[in-house]
Amino acid sequence: MSKRSNFTTISASKRLMVSMETAIDNMIEEVKKPVDSEVNGSARKAELQSIKQTAIDCKELIVEYQRLEEMIKNLEEGGTIEDQSDFRGGFAERYSE
Repeated sequence: MSKRSNFTTISASKRLMVSMETAIDNMIEEVKKPVDSEVNGSARKAELQSIKQTAIDCKELIVEYQRLEEMIKNLEEGGTIEDQSDFRGGFAERYSE
């Protein structure tokens, strides 16, 4: 497997962030869609559960986006990812689940 000469962790991380932004936007649009009023019973419950799961997945992706931002910042400032760096997010993110 050959390594591209212009590949860097920072550039790959920034490209990933752009893709994550698109994914987050798409997930938000899915959550905004109203539940079909014609659907009843277990189908309605399944649709609501799907919306809830999309919202949870979106929240997790936002937290990962924040961690990636912090990692990029550390890389740009220090040039490396330090072993002791904590990319787990802040207090609210750790206790929001």
